[in-house]
Amino acid sequence: MQTLEEVHSTASWLLHHPLSSEDQAAMAAMRAIVEPNKGKLQGIAARVSFDAIMEHVAAPAGVVYEAGRVGGVSGWWCRPETARRGQAVMHIHGGWFNWGSAHAFRHLAGHIAAGVGVAAFVPDYRLAPEHPFPAAAEDVRACYFGLVEQGFSKIAITGDSAGGTLAIGLLVHLAANSALGGEALVGGVALSPVTDLTLSGESWSTRALADPYFTQPQAAELVASYLDGDDPADPKASPLYADLKNLVPIRVHVGSDEVLLDDSIRFVERAVAAGVDARLDVWEGMVHGYLGGLGRLAASTETLQLISEFLNDRFARAAK
Repeated sequence: MQTLEEVHSTASWLLHHPLSSEDQAAMAAMRAIVEPNKGKLQGIAARVSFDAIMEHVAAPAGVVYEAGRVGGVSGWWCRPETARRGQAVMHIHGGWFNWGSAHAFRHLAGHIAAGVGVAAFVPDYRLAPEHPFPAAAEDVRACYFGLVEQGFSKIAITGDSAGGTLAIGLLVHLAANSALGGEALVGGVALSPVTDLTLSGESWSTRALADPYFTQPQAAELVASYLDGDDPADPKASPLYADLKNLVPIRVHVGSDEVLLDDSIRFVERAVAAGVDARLDVWEGMVHGYLGGLGRLAASTETLQLISEFLNDRFARAAK
């Protein structure tokens, strides 16, 4: 039986990037380190370990960090020294809705900010299980409108993993409620988003061995903690099932060795069918969170370049 990736290998909206020999060696070394702990990050006790992993992302040059508050939500500003005024990126961090912090993700967001040449804000949205769905979505909406209130007239939304879920959810919400102030929105980027909280994607089985981080039972427990009894197929929780018409242009990046691969494939397929300017970049041999390998992986550097080019184009078009 063919996988969705194989069925859509010639789709115009799907671009495959080959694995370089250098990255292949680096990924083999990384796998040897992380695979013994596959599936072991569980519950809120994993927050410290998860943040420690993200703290290893290399700091970008020329970016200043500052704690802040936007729309009543605390977080961290990542400001390039020559950031353009009136434009901003809101980056929503990952962590399966249960882990992660703005401080731990500041360097990853800082790279995006530096590549685009605008300030980025990373909100510390409320985490499950203390604050289950829809608390996180409410916080990222408040943060977006807070940026508008602070005078940012052009805003891009980016997010990774669960943050990608929340980023797409925000784009869907603004598309469906155009009178709310979505005119500041210029585009979005999602990195390995969790678009289907029913965990029904084929890659949960086809990539079960290839993925060095996650198992389906582990993810199911984290999702249950987040949803707290709500329906995982609720379009407000799982953007795969949402009405995707009128979304702003969006780009999605995912590794080929992720159990979340089909979450990206199916989402972009549905977005394109709804008339959205959407594209999926699949990076061969890459695993979840590979963008954190900036400075070590060519695929990470190339992905950041594509994100920067796309968002700079979106900001330029919006300024006309």
